[in-house]
Amino acid sequence: MNRASDTLAERLHAAGLKVTAPRKAVLEVLTQPGHRSADSVFDQISVTLPTTSRQAVYGVLGAFVTAGLARKIEPAGSPALYESRTGDNHHHLVCTNCHRVTDVDCAIGLSPCLEPSHRAGFLVLQAEVTYWGLCPDCQHQST
Repeated sequence: MNRASDTLAERLHAAGLKVTAPRKAVLEVLTQPGHRSADSVFDQISVTLPTTSRQAVYGVLGAFVTAGLARKIEPAGSPALYESRTGDNHHHLVCTNCHRVTDVDCAIGLSPCLEPSHRAGFLVLQAEVTYWGLCPDCQHQST
């Protein structure tokens, strides 16, 4: 085992998850920068793990979200996306043209970032903000 593989295994153990080849492969993909759909993750890991099913990838991603190893976001008009950046209440910029997603730190820096005008008895734990617009590439294409 190499050090990167050991670290992936340690993260899985720390999250209370059994270490398996599909889980390590999915976690390795998610630790790369960006936001990925389950299909994209499957496409990436199926090269090295051809016997892994698409359904297995969905199961691993669900387990990761539950364990806090991944965050699932669901921008309107796009498939669900997964990322490994968790626990910091960051938000997202989404391009309405190409659907590119970019992380943006919380405007205030504390969780929750937004105070609702009426809590209706809820204890607010987190606020999610999605900013919609055109990414720089799409802005240049439209001019």
